[in-house]
Amino acid sequence: MPSSDGSGSVSGRTTLSDEAAFDHPALGSQSVPDAVATAADRHPTAAAQSYKGGVYDRSLVTSGVIPAAPEGAYAGLSYTELQSIVERLAAGLRTLGIGPGDRLALVSETRMEWTQVDLATQTAGGVVTTVYPEATDGRLEYLLSDAQPTGVVVENGEQLSQLLAIEAGLDIQFVVVIDALADGSGMAAACRDREDILLLGELYERGTADFDAEAVTAWRSSLEPTDLATIVYTSGTTGQPKGVRLTHQNLTANIDQTFRRFGPRPHRDDAVPQLDHTSRHLSVLPLAHVFERLVGSYLMLAAGATIAYAASSDTLAADFQLVEPTTITAVPRLYDRLYERFEQRASSSQISRRLFEWASDVGCSYYETPQPSGRLRLAYAIADRLVFQSIREELGGNLELCISGGDSLSAELCAIFHGMGVPIFEGYGLTEAAPVVSANPPEAPHVGTIGPPLSGLEVRLDETVDFDSEPEANGTIGELLVSGPNVSPGYWNRPEATDKAFVTTDDASNGRRRWLRTGDIVERQPSGYLVFHDRCTELLVLSTGKNVAPAPIEAALEAEPLLEQCVAVGNSRPYVTCLVVPAFDALEAWADREGIDLPDEPAQIVEDDRLKSYIERAVETHTGSFEPHERIGAVRLLAETFSVENGLLTPTMKPRRTAIAERYADEIDTLYETN
Repeated sequence: MPSSDGSGSVSGRTTLSDEAAFDHPALGSQSVPDAVATAADRHPTAAAQSYKGGVYDRSLVTSGVIPAAPEGAYAGLSYTELQSIVERLAAGLRTLGIGPGDRLALVSETRMEWTQVDLATQTAGGVVTTVYPEATDGRLEYLLSDAQPTGVVVENGEQLSQLLAIEAGLDIQFVVVIDALADGSGMAAACRDREDILLLGELYERGTADFDAEAVTAWRSSLEPTDLATIVYTSGTTGQPKGVRLTHQNLTANIDQTFRRFGPRPHRDDAVPQLDHTSRHLSVLPLAHVFERLVGSYLMLAAGATIAYAASSDTLAADFQLVEPTTITAVPRLYDRLYERFEQRASSSQISRRLFEWASDVGCSYYETPQPSGRLRLAYAIADRLVFQSIREELGGNLELCISGGDSLSAELCAIFHGMGVPIFEGYGLTEAAPVVSANPPEAPHVGTIGPPLSGLEVRLDETVDFDSEPEANGTIGELLVSGPNVSPGYWNRPEATDKAFVTTDDASNGRRRWLRTGDIVERQPSGYLVFHDRCTELLVLSTGKNVAPAPIEAALEAEPLLEQCVAVGNSRPYVTCLVVPAFDALEAWADREGIDLPDEPAQIVEDDRLKSYIERAVETHTGSFEPHERIGAVRLLAETFSVENGLLTPTMKPRRTAIAERYADEIDTLYETN
C-alpha cells in the first residue's frame, strides 16, 4: 500500500501517454444515449440500476412496469430492461411534443427514474434542464422562466403542488409526476382532472402504445455531437443561476476522458483500483449536479457498471451494507461526516478513542512512507486488524475507488482514508467543463493535489491574473485555463457572461484556441500534477458542493442600519457564515431606543449579548428569502472595520476575502465549532 505523496516515479505525462493509447468499446460514442445503448448491447443481462423498496411509491411499480423491491432491500434492472424503459419513455415524450431541441425541466432527488427520464429525453432529441428539488418558489419560477421548457417532470405531489402554484406565468404544455399520487391529497384529483398532467407510468404506457423500434433507433442515430444535450444551472456571481449549455460532444468527451483515467487499462497492476463492468456504484450526490450525473451515472453506465441509489444521506450506513459498493463519488463534506462517524463510534471509551487516534496516525504514516520500516509495518498490521478492517466492513467491505470533487479535500483526511485502505482520489472540475478537468490516477495518487489534467484536454496558466495573496508554490502558478472537446460552448441566453468566461488565443505552436477561464488559482508542479490554491472569483464553494454568490447576501445584510460591513464566509465549509462589523455610529441611537447601556470600547460592544441577539434576528429577517444553502448559519461581530489601510479592502473598496479569512481564521473556526 505505501505510495508516493508527490515524488513518485509515475508522472502526469506518463499517465497521459498511457491513457491516450488506451482502447475500449466504451470509448467513442457520439451521444450519451448511444453510450448507454452500446453498453446494453455488451452487457444485456447485467444489472444496470438497483433501487430500494419502501422509499418511494413509484408509478412505474404501481403500473406494473417494474416489480416492487422488497421493503428495505434492493432490486435490480438489467441493461436490457433499462434500455426498454428509456426507449418507451422517449416514445411517450415524443407524443407530448418533445423533439429535437425542445427542453424538459427535471425536478427530483437522486433516484433511478431521474436517469431514466434524462436518457429518454435525450433519446427523443430533447434537452434536459436541471432544477434542484429544494428550490424555493421564486427560484423555481426563475429557472423555468429562463429555460422555457415544453414540459416539466416532478418527483411527487408536493413538487406538483409547488409547480401548480406558479404555473400561471409559464408556458408549460405538460407535467409528468414520477411517483403515484395518494388519494385525498388534492394532487391525485388534479392529475385525474387535467389531461396535461400524467404519471411516469402513464407516460410509459403512451410510449408503449406508440412504440416503433426503428423510429427510436433513428432518433438516437440522428443526434449530432454538437447538439445540445442539457442545460445545467449553477450559481452566478450575482446570485441568479446561469444555465451552462453542454452538448453531446461535451459529455461523451468527458466520459471518455474519465474512463481513460479510471478504466481497465491493460498495463495497470492488478492491485490498482479501476472502473469496469464489475463495479458497483452507490449514488449519493444530487444528479442535478453535473459531477454525479457525469461520473456517477453516464460514466458508470458506459462502463457497464451497476448503479445503486442511496435512499438518502441518513440511510448511508444501511445502504453501504446492502449494496457493498466498489465505488462512490462524493464531496468533501461526506468524507468528513464518515470520518466523524468513525471517530464518534470510537469515543465510547477513552481506550477505544486513543486506539482510533493511534491507528489513524499509523495509517497515515504508513501510507506516506515509500519504504516503511519493519516496526511501522508491524504497527500498521495491528492497526489494520483492530481498527481499519471494521471500518472497511462498515462501508460494505469492497469500497476501493472513492472519487472526491466539488471542493478541496483536506490532505490530512485524504491520507488517513488511504491509510485505512479506503483510497480517495481527489479531482477538480467545473460545470463548464462537463465537468472533470483533472483527477488523481489510481496507480499514482499524490495527496494534496488534484492530479494531472485528463487526456484529451489542454490546460494553461495565466500568470498575470491578480489575486489576494501570493501562495507558496513549487511550480508555475496562475489562473487555470482549460481547452478541449468537453468545454461548454457557453451560457444559455447570457452572451455577455459567455464572452467574459472565455478567451481566444492564436499562436504558432497551438494555432487558434478557445479557453475557458476557470477563475481558480492553480499550481502546476514539475511532475505535471496540479495543486488548487484559491479562487479569483467571488463564488463560495461549500464542502457540500453548493455554490453561493456572497454579494447578494452581503447587500441584503447591509440594508440593516446597524450593520456597516458584512463578508460572507463558506469556502470548503458545510454552510455559510458571516463576519459583521456593526455600524458603531448608529449603535448609540439604537441603544437609547432599547434602553440599553452599551460599553464604550468596540471590542466590548461586539461581545454584548443583547446586540448579538438583535443582529442574529436581523440577519435571519434579511436573508430569510434566500435559498436554504445560501442562508447564514452563524454570525461573528468584529470590532475592526475593514479598510484599505489595514489590507482588508481593495483600492476600489471591495473586500479582500483571502486576507480577511486569514486575519480572522480563529474566529471563523469558532463559528463552525459551535454550530
